[in-house]
Amino acid sequence: MPPRVLIPLPDRDFDVTEVAVPWKILSRAGVEVVFATERGATPACDPLLLSGVIFGQLGAAPEAKSFYAELERDGAFQRPLAYADVDPASAHGLLLPGGHAKGMRQYLESTALFDLVRAYVGLERPLAAICHGVVVLARTLDATTGKSVLHDRRTTCLPKYMERIAYLSTAWKLGDYYRTYPEYVEDEVRRALARPEQLARGPLHLFSKGSDESDAAAFVVHDDNYLSGRWPGDAYLLGKELLRKVKVRSSSAEDADPESLRSKRG
Repeated sequence: MPPRVLIPLPDRDFDVTEVAVPWKILSRAGVEVVFATERGATPACDPLLLSGVIFGQLGAAPEAKSFYAELERDGAFQRPLAYADVDPASAHGLLLPGGHAKGMRQYLESTALFDLVRAYVGLERPLAAICHGVVVLARTLDATTGKSVLHDRRTTCLPKYMERIAYLSTAWKLGDYYRTYPEYVEDEVRRALARPEQLARGPLHLFSKGSDESDAAAFVVHDDNYLSGRWPGDAYLLGKELLRKVKVRSSSAEDADPESLRSKRG
């Protein structure tokens, strides 16, 4: 059986690139990608990222949009599991994508998703998060310590300067579209950590992005089995690194359940 990766999503407003690019990298390598939403509804991305946000600018790149068009036809994407029905032990990897539009709050505030992530983290298998996906980890509390599962981890997340610039440059047209919450992502993630130096902001990037051919402009933080990225520009590198870790995991002696990822109620 192929290795498999679980990607939880909100019902709407996730980032096109942060989902479609890793999905493409994983699936073309033979990884089974399984999706989950809060109650099993078919998800949909942030539509402004397909149209270009403002005057055709700031949206997803053409390649990411083409990947998303493929993804929409994928059976696992069309028929996701519910968060509460996922058996985390059936996955070799877990990816938490981001997105900034208000529909993301369903995902970022879901106790069912926190429960799923907490159980998966306890398995010590490959785990990846990017952009606002790191907020899910910041809000997932360890059952024993009551602290975030990120408390002792090195991580990155959406840097404050990126979030602030996107908001200030578009507020005249879109209001607080780029501000998911009044608090910046970076500030919330910092509060979850034991020490300030655990957060790596990475090099200053506003327009340069990684691609399938080059990772020169991408930035991913490695902390044992955990990988984190900042924004869509890191999605290719994050997908490649997660694939590498999942392949190692799936071939190890402590392999996951050989059956396909399934409902615990089934």
